[in-house]
Amino acid sequence: MIKSDAPILVTGAAGQLGKTFVRMLGDQAIGCDRAEFDLSSPDSILAAVRRYRPQIVINCGAYTAVDKAETEPELCETINAAAVAAFAQACEEQDAVLVQISTDYVFGAQPEVPTPWQESDATAPQGQYAKSKLHGEQAAAAAPKHLIVRTCGLYGGGPNHVSFVEKMLQLGEQRTHLRVVDDQRCTPSLVDDVAAAVLQLLESDSRGLFHVVNDGETTWNEFAQEIFRIVGYEVQVDPISTAEFNAPAPRPSYSVLDTAKFQTLGKGPLPHWKDALSRYLTTLRPILAEGLQTS
Repeated sequence: MIKSDAPILVTGAAGQLGKTFVRMLGDQAIGCDRAEFDLSSPDSILAAVRRYRPQIVINCGAYTAVDKAETEPELCETINAAAVAAFAQACEEQDAVLVQISTDYVFGAQPEVPTPWQESDATAPQGQYAKSKLHGEQAAAAAPKHLIVRTCGLYGGGPNHVSFVEKMLQLGEQRTHLRVVDDQRCTPSLVDDVAAAVLQLLESDSRGLFHVVNDGETTWNEFAQEIFRIVGYEVQVDPISTAEFNAPAPRPSYSVLDTAKFQTLGKGPLPHWKDALSRYLTTLRPILAEGLQTS
């Protein structure tokens, strides 16, 4: 249960998910970002947690440059794993709950039969980013009170946070023809829905590992087409394979997450990804009318 008289420390508070937690928690949240402490410095992390004495630490801070991580493996590992170990130590000292946000990228192997990944399934991270996030999960699990949440393809922070959605909208204003990968299946998820679900887990004193994503599954190509359909942009979206796209870091071909464990708590599935996307794009309509490029 979340106590009303104790603070909740949210790291990565300038990012789209961290910002959402801070908004939802209101005065109870202490939003911290690079100005408050350095994720590459364990001493800085320990000092911050000791200073604020939170009941919960929600760690949204992360190294998320998936491709760049291939050339900066040490920095990626420091921020995504060593920093989490420091948070785990600090939370144990303060008897606080550590919430670690993780990723679908820990499932890098191609399943024989594509079925949504469960929390108990074996992981197989492929790139430096994915490996560091799995190491972060392992570090978080050392905290006596921990909640690890895997999610996928986050968006919804608004035009100042350039996720896949904003990127497509910007390109859609400039072009009538795009090529988008169509052989990666996953479930892009709205930060509002994910944050609300995490807070529900905390309210029910849930611990351990959970998958939290919007309902359904799609490809990035289909997701892009749905974005343009909702906003009324006439953009032709042609398929391209992951091999043709040739990004520096590998991506999972199938990383749909099974949320049955979350649903067994009586929470029900999160809204379908199409509904979540429509809801978010509705909030952007005034900005879209003026054009993202000028906002």
